[in-house]
Order: sequence, then C-alpha cells, then structure tokens
Amino acid sequence: MHGHSSRAGEPGSVPPLAGFTVGVTAARRADELAALLERRGAVVMRAPVLRIVPLSDDAALLETTKRLLDQAPDIVVATTAIGFRGWIEAAGGWGLGDALLARLSGVQILARGPKVRGAVRAAGLTETWSPASESMAEVLERLLEEGVEGRCVAVQLHGEPLPGFSESLRAAGATVVGVPVYRWMPPDDLAPVDRLLDAVFARSVDAVSFTSAPAAASLLDRAEQRGRIGELLDALRTDVLAACVGPVTALPLQAREVPTRAPERFRLGPLVQLIAAELPGRVRPLPVAGHRVEIRGHAAVVDGLLRPVPPAGMALLRALARRPGWVVARSDLLRTLPGAGRDEHAVETAMARLRTALGAPKLIQTVVKRGYRLALDPHADHKYAAPGA
Repeated sequence: MHGHSSRAGEPGSVPPLAGFTVGVTAARRADELAALLERRGAVVMRAPVLRIVPLSDDAALLETTKRLLDQAPDIVVATTAIGFRGWIEAAGGWGLGDALLARLSGVQILARGPKVRGAVRAAGLTETWSPASESMAEVLERLLEEGVEGRCVAVQLHGEPLPGFSESLRAAGATVVGVPVYRWMPPDDLAPVDRLLDAVFARSVDAVSFTSAPAAASLLDRAEQRGRIGELLDALRTDVLAACVGPVTALPLQAREVPTRAPERFRLGPLVQLIAAELPGRVRPLPVAGHRVEIRGHAAVVDGLLRPVPPAGMALLRALARRPGWVVARSDLLRTLPGAGRDEHAVETAMARLRTALGAPKLIQTVVKRGYRLALDPHADHKYAAPGA
C-alpha cells in the first residue's frame, strides 16, 4: 500500500498522521494522548465528553468504605492503578486510611495487571495473584474456579462497566460489593463536544479516539440530544474511524452497529500506533500526471511531500478523486464547496488556489466548457476508472 516515499524514518518522509485530524474524547490522560498523536503529525481536536467526580467528594465511596470496614470482604479485586491509589488517598482524607489498609492487609487481593500490582504494593499491601494478560476475564475465571459461594467480593469499579463480571460472581453465590472509585459526569462545557460532532458530520475529522465506554456512550447521547444521531452513526460507519482502546470501550458503539478498531494491547501507545497505521492505509495513492498523489484529511501528499490544502480546495479534490480521470462538471463541483452560493466563478477561484497548494498545476486538467478532471495516468485507467474500483 505505502510507496517508497512515505515510509516513516526515511529522510524527507511524511509523518504517518500528517494531514489527518483526530478527535480525542478523553478527559483523563488527554494531554498524553494528544501529544502522542501530534508527534506523529496529526492535528488534534479535543473534546472531553466527560468529567470525573473527584473521589473525596464522593458520598457513595465513603459509604462503601465504611461498609467494608464494618464487615471485611474475603476478596478484593483491584482493576486500575489510578482507582486503587485514589481509594486509599480518599480514605486517608476521611481519616480512615490506616483502618482501610489494616483491613485490606488481611484479605485476598487480585490485581488486574502490572500497573495495578504496582499501586497495591505502593500502598504497602501484597497482591495474592495477578493475571499476565491484564484481562478481567482471566480474573473472573480464577475466582469461579476457586469457588466464591458464600464469599464477599469487593470489586473496584473502574469508570466503565465490566460487562457480566459482577453478575457472574453473584450467579456463583458470591455477595458482590462495588467500590465506586470515581464517577463520570457530563462536562461543564459542551461547546468542544458539539464542535467535534460538527466536524464528524462534515467529515473534517478523520478518526475519533475513545478510551472509555462511558465516553463513547456520552458522545452518542449528545448527538441524540441534538437530534443528529443518524448523521453521527452514518459518518462513523463510513468515513470516520472509531478507534477504541479496547473491547469494553467499543461496546456502546458496536451496539449501534458502528465498526470499531482496537489494538491488541489496551494502552494509549498501541492505540496511537493503530490510528497511525489505519488512516494512511485507508488512502489509495493515485498516479496522476507522472506524480504520486495521496489525498488525506486536510492535505495532499504529492511525491512524498505534504501539501496543506484549504477546506474549499479539499472539497474539490475529493470530488475529483471520487472518479479519478473522469470529468466533473463545474455545477457538480460548486455543490461540494462549503458555503458556496450559485456562482460558478467560486469554483475557478478555489481551483486556482488548489493548484497552487498542490505545487503541480498539471495534476488537474481543465476540460473546456465541461469541467475539470484529475489527470490520471493513462496506463492506470483500467484500475481506477470506475468509482470504488
């Protein structure tokens, strides 16, 4: 798929995400995710779709902590490092820190993965067991094998629902106490969320990244409130990549038949690598007038050089690329121009700017009295002539 000129690491090569725009819906670790994407050349649109209620304010956590101090659980399942640390810190803030640590030191602790294990040990506790895979399914399997009938299991809920986890334990005879370490709420400011949604509707964003199931659900809810859920689903099913950190995060989208992509390791780094492989992979390089042209979200790559293109030019370029080599009438091009009226002169102005931006004027041919065409190389006609070929 990728030609010689665009391989990362070669001199003069184009970063994998240059020319693409990626939406970031995360509230937590959004800076880190944005930096990783920007380092690979992406333009990032931030729209925190949730905020996290701080732990020490949370009455539900205080109540649960007191309940577990009165009646010790047999098993504690620690699911996230930030959540486990937060719980211990919040208990400290309420003057219950020592009592909670003393209580937890006497029970079986299962830690989901190495980061959580680190947080458990940093609190001066020792985990009984931790799966190599970081999978909650493996934690569940172990508990069910050991048998949980009549036992009390405290599960640190981690901002996302754990589908079937608590239900399976209850069905096997356990009492399950959920420890609500932090809660998601809608953001105080919805303007960035609406801007991201508008960009998705307009296809001016190429991918949206999701790092939690509530974030995915929240974006869907907002589109629903605006009466535009159909447009959001249509965009995510066709042109805009929904990139999820893992399968749990993807559930609200998959329930609406949105195809999602997730990395094999549920981490921010692999999520960014997935986006960096997936977006350029969706672009079909075209041989045009002796050049190699790749059309990205807000730029074109011509012979391995990134050429930023203004929005009007991008709309024209996309319309021509839908049927490379075919003539597209001025009237059809006018309809694709954002905010254009009825004056076909607007097409000529935008076309002149587009040719300048591309740096190779012969890429687009004027066909007198008919319109314009991408000057596809003749030997490539059979391959690219028809849409979707």
